[in-house]
Amino acid sequence: MPSYSELRKTNHFYYFIKFTLNVYSMLFSLVGLCVLCVGVYAEVERQKNRTLEGLFLAPAVVLILLGLVMFTVSVVGMVGSLRDNKTLLHMFLCVLCVLLLLQAIALTLALIFEKKTSALFQSSIREGIKHYYDDLDFKNILDYVQQKFSCCGGDEYKDWGVNQYHFCNGTGPLACGVPYTCCVRQEVGEVINTLCGYKTLDKERETLHELIHVRGCIHAVNLWMSDNIGITVALCCAIGLPQLLGIILSCAFWNLLVDMSKSADMVDFKLKKDEVDYSELDLAGAGWCLCLPRDGGYLPVPVSEPELDPIDIHLQKLKKQPPRTHAQLRELQQSRSATGLDEVDVSRKQKREH
Repeated sequence: MPSYSELRKTNHFYYFIKFTLNVYSMLFSLVGLCVLCVGVYAEVERQKNRTLEGLFLAPAVVLILLGLVMFTVSVVGMVGSLRDNKTLLHMFLCVLCVLLLLQAIALTLALIFEKKTSALFQSSIREGIKHYYDDLDFKNILDYVQQKFSCCGGDEYKDWGVNQYHFCNGTGPLACGVPYTCCVRQEVGEVINTLCGYKTLDKERETLHELIHVRGCIHAVNLWMSDNIGITVALCCAIGLPQLLGIILSCAFWNLLVDMSKSADMVDFKLKKDEVDYSELDLAGAGWCLCLPRDGGYLPVPVSEPELDPIDIHLQKLKKQPPRTHAQLRELQQSRSATGLDEVDVSRKQKREH
């Protein structure tokens, strides 16, 4: 089995790394484009009744930023791998490393400063609860979380007291109550009573266990992650491993291009060194992208002239000389008779002396 150093010099390794990275970038660019389109559509719908300004409270804005970053970075990687462009590949590699590093730092800080992180989420959720009925995006997300994790509010169920429809000084049917998504369901599929949380905010926790969920969603999600550590690790790997794969592929391909540029067996690098125009090349086999390698290269290799014998050199000189008259030939013959050597013998004698 060939070693890695020998394998990476083959065209098969070049093709594998090149098109694997290209397919990887293309898939992520398509995913980023889909996320961007969904975010734009959600933001257009949100603008009709826009009340929340924070990024955390505007999922559409988060989707737009996420999709834009994914699409832009992936396109840079796709073009760089397709065109064998070291600058674009290096940019793609650096951006992936920075993004992965930022995510790791954010996760580490969130674990170290757990109380401050919880306080940040709690204040953000309380701000969203104030506009619960005005922002459908946040309403749908919070309703899903409250039903999925059997929780109510951010830190506790009394967080709903900040909403103008639910605070206890109100006069509406929702006053001093919580949404129905906080209620405890006795049976699966039962008819939902939308007023099941009526007059619960002014009661103590011990009396509400059979009516509503009193635990806050921040604590419920943390508890779920602790109880399902395997799923939590799998989610982290699902986010981090694809980025790590992109870093490995782009790093391997970039190093391969650096080695190839030093050996000058690529069209682009040889053109820069030899100052040859594309129009002067036969690029058959380079593909529509003009990026595929070919055995022997694309630049014409000059044929080195073989060393000629002195007799052949003399004959070539004679062919280039103009015809001589009889008088010139007679003078040449007399000079040769005087020296006793012709031109060929003289050149051979000089060669032996050297």
